[in-house]
Amino acid sequence: MRRGTNLPAVGGFNQTVILDLIRRSGGGLSRVEIAEQTGLSAPTISNVCRRLLEDGLIVETGKRIQGPGKPRVILELDPKSRFALGVHLDPAVVTYAVLDLHGDVVSHMRRRTPSSGRPAKTVTAMASAIDEVVARSGVDRERLLGLGIAAPGPIDAARGIVVDPPLLEGWQNVPLRDALADATGLPVLLEKDVTAAVVAELWRNSEREDFAFFYLGTGIGVGLALGGEVLRGATGNAGEGGTLVVSGDLPPKRRSDMLGHVATPPLLVAQAIDAGVLADRADPVDEMFAELVAAAEAGDTAATAILDRAARLIASSIVSIVNLLDVAEVVFGGPYWDRVADRFLATIGELVNSSAHRVTRHPVTVSTSSIGADVAAAGAACLVLDTSLSPRTSSLLIST
Repeated sequence: MRRGTNLPAVGGFNQTVILDLIRRSGGGLSRVEIAEQTGLSAPTISNVCRRLLEDGLIVETGKRIQGPGKPRVILELDPKSRFALGVHLDPAVVTYAVLDLHGDVVSHMRRRTPSSGRPAKTVTAMASAIDEVVARSGVDRERLLGLGIAAPGPIDAARGIVVDPPLLEGWQNVPLRDALADATGLPVLLEKDVTAAVVAELWRNSEREDFAFFYLGTGIGVGLALGGEVLRGATGNAGEGGTLVVSGDLPPKRRSDMLGHVATPPLLVAQAIDAGVLADRADPVDEMFAELVAAAEAGDTAATAILDRAARLIASSIVSIVNLLDVAEVVFGGPYWDRVADRFLATIGELVNSSAHRVTRHPVTVSTSSIGADVAAAGAACLVLDTSLSPRTSSLLIST
């Protein structure tokens, strides 16, 4: 819990402290409760709440009897007062989402990623799609706080550049943040996709503070939250889960023993083609992956073997993550996860908790993200919400 300060020069910080507290409360808070939880004086709380009411960020929703004295007026967040845009750039599909202040999706859509290898063409298509998803949402553009972009790494977050993602042809040192800011007129933030997914989980689930996030997209990522904060690493590129070395029943044809070379959806599709489960054709990976899963569900033994082996290899990687970081919860999500969740989740949980290689003895909880396949796009939007509305002690520093 972040506490406020009664110093006169930090009203902006106090405003975010109170707004964040009200947002996380669920059922709203009275001014007395805010004072008890923040340590702020009654005049400070009165002034801040007045500003928040005038800005439309909070509303008075009735009165509540709490002990002796007059009923207390309850303040709640108005989730429709502001909105944020999120875009997830995946090598297969670009996802767009508009979120309200609760982190609920108001409007979303998907478009296939252009395969031309020309980033400028993709940026133009993204800008057009952003206009479309905003129009569909019915949200007044003046109420948009900004645009967040979730992109595959590596990225240069400080300069807003997509550096050289291995699965996006032609994307070397692309200034994506500035290009979309120029095209849309919105403030833009750039984040790595798996990190954005962690941001979404933290924004939507205030009780969840320490967990790993296993991201199954065209590639594989592993994000981490500790103490309610996202671990980004020295350059913002933490989470390259595909480089984890795994052991066990590995596919015979592979570039290496790294997870990203044996268990990503494109490689599982390639394994299915080699096994005769799928025909060798140039259809999009997401469509062929869905066909592979459907074949396994229909009882195809070769398809079942491919997916079961992938689940075991992912479990092996999770054991390494648990041993290294001592996390007790792993959340799974990403564009491809929902298609295999029913098949993978229980198997992975059982293998992790029964593994002879696990050093820690506490049980490890595995779960599927409640946000769904659009978790990275939602996370990109939540990044905007978090940056705009969450308290940061750095704002208390005195500049000269």
